[in-house]
Amino acid sequence: LAQNPAAELGAIYAKGTPPTLADLEGSPRGRMLAFVGPLGRGKAFDGLRRFAGSSYFPWGGKSFASKSPGHGSGINRVRMLGDLFRFETRVGPSEVDGKPCLILDYDLSDNPWFIRKIHDELRQVSARLFLGPAMWKTRSGAKLVLYFAIAP
Repeated sequence: LAQNPAAELGAIYAKGTPPTLADLEGSPRGRMLAFVGPLGRGKAFDGLRRFAGSSYFPWGGKSFASKSPGHGSGINRVRMLGDLFRFETRVGPSEVDGKPCLILDYDLSDNPWFIRKIHDELRQVSARLFLGPAMWKTRSGAKLVLYFAIAP
């Protein structure tokens, strides 16, 4: 997936299925894959892709815990800073295409305002591989920023 530009990742995401929380339970690894827009093309894409795959990239993944079959919680793992930015999980319609996905909701009172504006989603795209868009919530709806992957 790391070799694909955002448009191809979007097509792959569209074919995915919503994961069960049991599929993600624990602390799967994460990787930022591609930005949308100018950072998702040419030399910028190549440089960011290499950086995202290096041990210097700060985001290491997400940790998930299920509370019930359709609801759970989690937190991001940030190298050198620890666990930051909690989220709640639920299955619901995607902001991208309206089809079911796992929604990661950061709109929690203990998160800073700018983290509360993030909307992440996940779909399973192959055995033990999950792809998601990360979006920024605006007044006119969620705007796609980048794609990321999770692999237990």
